[in-house]
Amino acid sequence: MSKVWFITGTGRGIGEQIAKAALTAGDRVVATGRNAEQLQQIYGAYGDQVICLPLDATRERDAVRAVEAARERFGSIDVLVNNAGYGQLGLFEEIASEDVERQFQTNVFGLMHVTRAVLPVMRRQRRGHILNLSSVGGFMGFDGASIYCAAKFAVEGFSESLAMEVASFGINVTIVEPGFFRTDFLDKKSVQYGSRQIADYAESSSHSRSTYEAYNHKQPGDPVKLGRVIVELSAMAEPPLHFVAGTDAVGFANSTFERRRAEVDAFAALSVTTDGDY
Repeated sequence: MSKVWFITGTGRGIGEQIAKAALTAGDRVVATGRNAEQLQQIYGAYGDQVICLPLDATRERDAVRAVEAARERFGSIDVLVNNAGYGQLGLFEEIASEDVERQFQTNVFGLMHVTRAVLPVMRRQRRGHILNLSSVGGFMGFDGASIYCAAKFAVEGFSESLAMEVASFGINVTIVEPGFFRTDFLDKKSVQYGSRQIADYAESSSHSRSTYEAYNHKQPGDPVKLGRVIVELSAMAEPPLHFVAGTDAVGFANSTFERRRAEVDAFAALSVTTDGDY
């Protein structure tokens, strides 16, 4: 049965590849992004199978309008992919507060705006699948990525709780946690770094930035293959709540959760002393 996908951030990278994979599978796609003309150039050859809509996820009204247009065109929304976002890298103290807020406005609040607009459609249908693009930075920290990781941790907490709230309506939630994929994520036109300079951090800040820049377009993950896997996940009757994507992501997850388990066990005897005597 053909599905209707609503995907944010389809102008490039992972979002574009998810959209193309869904279209190749014979599904219909609502491709959204800030530049509708650019989207039309990318997806125009797919004809009536796709509709390209302008959407700035940071504006809730944009999300509502796009969902209304999607319903008028296709009648339903079966799969929502919250992919839109960017990376705010750099050391915490060197990132201005307005840049912190901008990161959360896009990567967290924008995701929530679109989800809030789509959920009534899925509730009425009593079915749906929401895939929220997180990151390995959503379950572990990285040097020089404190704000980006904070936003992705927020996406994880929101998504886990949302999954419980909407399960009774036949709506599934999957948190996709990619490792490093070969997209424009680390390009200067996409990634942001701290705008302040603090002498105490000069060496570590320079090292962190040069490390990320050297990795640009050398990441191991293939976004085309990830797009196909996302389509495969959408076809599962019981999709996972968490899906780590990439060999590096599997390694990060195993080491992170093993380290956390060891820490819990090491301090368990002290932890239980906080119980009250009732």
